[in-house]
Parts: sequence; C-alpha cells; structure tokens
Amino acid sequence: MLRSVKEIHGGTVVASDGDIGAVDEVYFDDTEWNIRYLVVETGSWLTERRVLISPHSVQHTERASNIHVNLTRQQVRDSPKVDTDKPVSRQHEIEYVNYYGYPRYWDGPDLVGMSSRPSFSLVEPARSLTSIAAQFSGLREAPPHDVHLRSTRAVEGYRIEAADGRMGEVSGFLFDDDAWAIRYLTFDTRKWWPGGKTVLLATQWIDDIDWTNSTISTTLTCDAIRHSPAYDDSVVLNRGDETMLHDYYRKSGYWTAAPKE
Repeated sequence: MLRSVKEIHGGTVVASDGDIGAVDEVYFDDTEWNIRYLVVETGSWLTERRVLISPHSVQHTERASNIHVNLTRQQVRDSPKVDTDKPVSRQHEIEYVNYYGYPRYWDGPDLVGMSSRPSFSLVEPARSLTSIAAQFSGLREAPPHDVHLRSTRAVEGYRIEAADGRMGEVSGFLFDDDAWAIRYLTFDTRKWWPGGKTVLLATQWIDDIDWTNSTISTTLTCDAIRHSPAYDDSVVLNRGDETMLHDYYRKSGYWTAAPKE
C-alpha cells in the first residue's frame, strides 16, 4: 500500500518489550529512492539519543502510525552510536548492519528494494566476527560509488523544473510500505499558476537532481503537468489511480517493469 512519509513522522516505534521512540526523519538512498533507515528519537529512556531503525526490522505498520519492529529495547540500547547530525558514513553503516545482521543493500539484492525482504531473528545481535565474515564472504567492503543517504525532510521544498520552466516545489513523498520504496514525490504548483494544485511526480520520471541548488528536473512539460490528474492526500492512492496517471503521461508503471539484473 502507498503511504505518505508524513504519516510516519512522529509515529511511535514499538519493540517487543516497549516503545523505542518516535520517528524524526526518514533516510533514503539517492540512486534507487529506497527508504534505508528511520531516524528515531528515543527520548529520556536512552539519554535522548537518536538511533537508526532499518525497514528490515519492521514487522508491520498501523494507520495510527505505530511501527512494530522485531527488536528489543536492549538491542537498540547496545546498537552502534551514529551522529545523525552529520551524514551517515558507509563505515557507520557497515558497523550497523554487522551488528544487526542485515544484508548490505549497497552491493546486494536489496539495492533495488525490499520486496523480497527476509524475516530476521534478531534475538542475538552481537554475533561473532567469524559468523559475520562468513555471511558476507565475497562481498566488497564498499562499492566503487557509494549510494548517498538523503533526508526526506531536507528534500521538501526542492524546486521542480519541467522541460520548459519551473512548475512547483516538493511537498511530500509516497512510499510503498511493503517494498519501502519511494514511488512518488508530491509537489505544489499553486505558487506558479492560478488555480494550481498538488500533483504527483513518479521517481522514475526524474531526470536529474541538483543537490547543491535544491532542484529536481524532469522532461515532462509544464502544460502536461498543468493538466495532469490532481492528487488528494485525503484519499488513499490505489492502483487504478496510478494506472490513470501513468496512462495520462503514456508511461509504463513501475509494477510492470522487468526486475533489474
């Protein structure tokens, strides 16, 4: 099901033995647009520390924004500390995934999504170095080009540049809560033309991102965007709505695309 990232901001992350804290940010990779971590504010029980929670540990989410994870509070307490006020380095990620026993998405099958997400038993996170080395034998310590993590909160407000002019700014994100992949950006066009509306831009239709100048470019034209179906965030977007949007732009749906090799 497609959900707004805003729905889980502030949502409570619930471990098997109590609450961990509230989601403060969402980190995604800037190549495949997959959500890699929830940044959780733990509050006073863990000296107001912020921790990373991977979608691999999520058992299920609720519309009330509770996110249940297959973790204990002690596991989270003992997890590697990460300074989330700075960019998360690959070295920190390696330490983190080794601790929990998660696959390395940057050079494994999870690079393109979580649709085949395995079920992990995380009752003994501090496994021996021998078992960790055995699990990851043959994998590189880091890929030739690191996938960079971005915060959805930071990307809100980025300008949308159509093929023939500026058309709006990013107002939100819709993600697939099974694959944990961001499928659409929502953007507001009302500052750019009278009677404007909120519309959707599929991440597949993004042609370039200028992270320095906070600009996202697409080859879609202003006129096409102006007449595209409006997005109503009070209604759950279903596959019929998605099909209508893709048909309008004469684009193939991500759900019909052949899997990447």
